[in-house]
Amino acid sequence: MNLLRLQSHTFAGWVCAALLAVGSPALAQDALSLPQVGYNYGEIETARTAALGGAQRALGNSIAALFGNPAGMATARLYHIGALAQIWPEPSRQSYGAAAVDSIVSSARLAGGLGGTYNLQDRDGVDRQWTDVRFALAYPFSDELAVGLGGRYLWLQQNGLGPLGDSLASGGLRDQMIVKAIGVDAGIVLRPTSSVALGLVSHNFNDPGHGFLPTSLGAGLGLGTDMVAVEADGALDFTTWDRTRWRGMGGATLLLADNYPLSAGYRYDSGAKSHAVSGGAGYTAREFSVELAVRRVVSGITATALVLELRYHVDATGLTPGGPDAF
Repeated sequence: MNLLRLQSHTFAGWVCAALLAVGSPALAQDALSLPQVGYNYGEIETARTAALGGAQRALGNSIAALFGNPAGMATARLYHIGALAQIWPEPSRQSYGAAAVDSIVSSARLAGGLGGTYNLQDRDGVDRQWTDVRFALAYPFSDELAVGLGGRYLWLQQNGLGPLGDSLASGGLRDQMIVKAIGVDAGIVLRPTSSVALGLVSHNFNDPGHGFLPTSLGAGLGLGTDMVAVEADGALDFTTWDRTRWRGMGGATLLLADNYPLSAGYRYDSGAKSHAVSGGAGYTAREFSVELAVRRVVSGITATALVLELRYHVDATGLTPGGPDAF
């Protein structure tokens, strides 16, 4: 009981420290003036992904792979159920969701994942609301090669008024879904050795044609052991801005005392012309894990992202065919 109380106090301290880092009202207005900042290109990040600046295209598995590179679901034997929460104070965004990823139950070695989030952004301004549902499958052709294919369905409405006020041009679609569309993702993970991973993923490669489901191509290189993981990623965005823009990101995770992951990362966004630093910490046990991450834009339009993730490891309970010895 004392240990649980100590952990609760520790996480509460992290949350308070992150909230103190939020900028002034003037800086918050800057973030509100550019909806792309809070929308974050439609990406849903787990706490570990956010802590690494978004770099998990090569080493990411479990729920991070479902929302990132679907091929990563087949790179580890697991069955995880998780819940996510994201708070972006300056862009006034909130996201809440849940997901499950299983790579054990199928006798065909097929990995599958299902997840969804409900999102709100700037209720007093652009007033954007959307639901994002994901489904993905992945297959390991060998210990060195895994491929994945994913789909997402996006329902989005935007009830706020544009620069022309309450007019047909700026408010004519109020209370209607302006986006009901499907995006298709495909990825691959190559592991030439047990400690090296290469990832390649294309998001929305069916080209929906708008920035709510931007078409992008990302790649990552990761080096990992049981105690340390380092990854560097890059992504090209072909849709959101006036021309193709890129994002570069990287980070590292260190596992302390077998139970405490500590992460740090960096991201540069050429579209928003911003630099961001990030960090995260958590506690992981055999049956569950909890992680909290904070990302802060330190140059460019100010924005802070707080991400909390809780995961239950069904594979560690003996309730699945592979059981806890599947690893």
